[in-house]
Amino acid sequence: MLTKYNKRDIYYFNIYTNRFAIILFLVLLFVLQLVTCPCRGQVVQKKQLTASDYHLWGEVKLNKISFDQKWASYSMSYEDGRDTLFVRHISTNKTYPFAKGDNSVFTQSNYFICKNPEGLQVLNLKTAKQKSISGVKLFSYCPQTDQLIYLIESDTDKKKLIITSLNSGKVKSISDVNHFLLSPNGTRLIYSTLSNAKNTLWLMDLKKTNSTKSLASDSTNQFSFLTWQKDARSLAFCRQTVDRRINSLFYYIIENDKLYEFNPLTRSEFPDSTSIVSGAFNKILISDDLQKVFFSVQKKKNLSKSENHSGVEVWNTADKWTPIQEEKSGNFQSKPKIALWRPESDRFDIISTNELPNIILTSDMEHALLSNPKAYEPQFEYNGPRDFYIVDLKTFKKDMLLEKHPFTSIALNASPNGNYFAYYKENNWWVYNIAQNKHTNITGLSQGKFTEKKESLVPESISGNPGWSLNDKEILLYDQYDIWAFTPDGKSFKRLTHGREAKIKYRIADSPNKIGEKYRYDGFVIPSIDLSKTLLLRAEGEDGKTGYFKWDAVNGEKPIIYTDSYLDQLNYGSEKSSFFFREQRFNMSPRLLVQKNTEQPTVFFSSNSHQQKYYWGKSELITYENSKGNKLKGVLFYPADYDPVKKYPMIVKVYETQSKELHVYDNPTHYNSNGFNISILTAENYFIFLPDILLEEKNSGFSAADCAISATKKIIDLGIIDPSKIGIMGHSFGGFESLFTITQTPLFSAAIGSGAITDLNSYYHTVNQNTGQPDIWRFESEEWNMQGPPAENQQEYLSNSPITHVRNIKTPVLLWTGKEDWQVDSRQSTEFYTALRRLRKKGIMLLYPNEGHLLIKPENQKDVTQKILEWFDYFLKGKKGLKWIENTIE
Repeated sequence: MLTKYNKRDIYYFNIYTNRFAIILFLVLLFVLQLVTCPCRGQVVQKKQLTASDYHLWGEVKLNKISFDQKWASYSMSYEDGRDTLFVRHISTNKTYPFAKGDNSVFTQSNYFICKNPEGLQVLNLKTAKQKSISGVKLFSYCPQTDQLIYLIESDTDKKKLIITSLNSGKVKSISDVNHFLLSPNGTRLIYSTLSNAKNTLWLMDLKKTNSTKSLASDSTNQFSFLTWQKDARSLAFCRQTVDRRINSLFYYIIENDKLYEFNPLTRSEFPDSTSIVSGAFNKILISDDLQKVFFSVQKKKNLSKSENHSGVEVWNTADKWTPIQEEKSGNFQSKPKIALWRPESDRFDIISTNELPNIILTSDMEHALLSNPKAYEPQFEYNGPRDFYIVDLKTFKKDMLLEKHPFTSIALNASPNGNYFAYYKENNWWVYNIAQNKHTNITGLSQGKFTEKKESLVPESISGNPGWSLNDKEILLYDQYDIWAFTPDGKSFKRLTHGREAKIKYRIADSPNKIGEKYRYDGFVIPSIDLSKTLLLRAEGEDGKTGYFKWDAVNGEKPIIYTDSYLDQLNYGSEKSSFFFREQRFNMSPRLLVQKNTEQPTVFFSSNSHQQKYYWGKSELITYENSKGNKLKGVLFYPADYDPVKKYPMIVKVYETQSKELHVYDNPTHYNSNGFNISILTAENYFIFLPDILLEEKNSGFSAADCAISATKKIIDLGIIDPSKIGIMGHSFGGFESLFTITQTPLFSAAIGSGAITDLNSYYHTVNQNTGQPDIWRFESEEWNMQGPPAENQQEYLSNSPITHVRNIKTPVLLWTGKEDWQVDSRQSTEFYTALRRLRKKGIMLLYPNEGHLLIKPENQKDVTQKILEWFDYFLKGKKGLKWIENTIE
């Protein structure tokens, strides 16, 4: 649409009185308007992105959804620390900001509550009234009673517990409270007080706040580690001395109004020099039948001096673990042991031992699975095989369940009702029926394949076991694409989804804002899933599309939204009538959308809207073939100010499977832990290519180079890049691939290998300083997949090492690493630098002091990001004046 004429336009119009002049004037005026003013279909003049603009970009995350689904909260965070939590009305876009807001909740009565440095912020969404409550240390919200509960402490007042009914406005205040814990079902509250030099633990019914009961009192000790049974039918707590020692464990059953105490000092069967402990990894657990309390005990540390006065370390080849690994995680004598107390019979037993320290509990807590990760050490996989023993916690009878079984944490799971253990063996899922003492191969008849290329640098991984149907009726399993249901006897099975046909991977979507138990000691907690109700599924297509589907037993999977972009952070209300999610593409900053029923989704917030003012690239999925005809994919990112007439330089970044990056938005920033930022590089008018790499057994270097070269030639054939101006880079395993590739071809004019592995033989024989574990596990069945040690495959290790072929390199090389890199020993980079130097090859190495595998310090992140750009600018664009390069290369 043309803009309004100004006075000068009208003046000149009146001068021209003949028809020709009028026509000429209108034509000129129309052309002038097109040049100077934006109109329908016309793109506003954009500008180049520069480093001074990077601070404008922030990251959006969807937070919570109100009960009526009319409001949503989300956060925006920036690299300079400007973090803000927002609450927005979906229809009107009315918005309220809370600087540094966190730990938020919507209430039944339409309040929004969050905590920030100024205090507890309470917003009435109906009236828009806000108040800030300072001094709040802890708060909870009870949706069942619509009560806000918070603990407040000021400089003048003692701690007070405030219980406010948000519906009626009624307030109850309790003085001298130092801690509280809301029950899982929200109807009860336990809290401790310190008044008149006496600690007291109280129980309150939140439906009748005047009804409180004193559970325990003590004048010298305090009460801690408050723990609810999951249905709030009972609770446990500890009595703790001033110096934090636990001297008693208490258990209270609400229905019986009965309190039990376990005092180690009065029990002859309690081990000497041992104490009760509790913490994040050894929490108190209460069984559903209320008859069992699990807790941890630990041997007191021996403070006597070691007999080895010289400090010499003794490394024995017969040791099960290296001394470093032993120190970090192998001292089972000092590891807390799981104990069982039955309050009704007052029986006490210790379940795990030094010989069998790891424990997985069944959900009914009637059986335990015990194992020792050192059982078959020394061995050289990441997780070694173990013997697994099943223990009946009534009789403490112990039987062998699995002998020398390969351990994978996601594939040894107790069913939710405690009837079965599921495990993966011999390319199939098996189920052990505890009552029948019977093992059954349940997937053999299906002829399905329940592994996939799932993890980076691992050829095949178990797809997973997301849950069981109700009452342990069926176990749910994933294959490469679909969800299956198998009866535990293996006689019946069905494929619930149809992803294989459409090349779509279906997975059960995570529940939003879920708070619950994920681990039970050393085992995963597997959920029950009601297959009679609608399931929400996450979907990923091989063509780059993502989205969410509804599934039910009658209709199968039906799309909620499935599109050519990246969708995540699904959220919804209890009715599942409106769905909220985040959407992004490389050229579209993440935005928040809502989809109501069958309507088209609508955007209620777009982050970084200023991006529209700048030139920006796009991403494209590319297919290519390596020299052996394998079909592979990659992602090509276009220069921001792309002109199809020009030929551009290109940077190829290698790793392994990268095509999933197709729609990922990359905020431009200097602060990158590996120095790589696609938005910065495309803004500097580079093509960026991320090819998928297919690694071959015993041939990782050559197969990676073959893929990188084939992929690059595919882009050259498109005629959009300058074939004399191509760079290659990679970090960690990608650094290995980058450096190996340039030993096989002069195709690349500049290369970067960071945190790189350069000599497979020497890296094979290193001990990882993070874990204390030898790095051997990376080579034989994962990453390099060499199927044996160098002693048996000497030629393969030698020929697939970049350092072997340094003499072939014609490409200038930039190496960088953290000097204290314990993931990939920094000496791998130093060795390659020395080899380059000896052969007088062009190269520079950057060593960052006090940094590891990824850079943490902001100044170093900025430095390496800038130096990567300058390195490619120098060799691919001919940029001069970069003295740190010129003074060393020329």
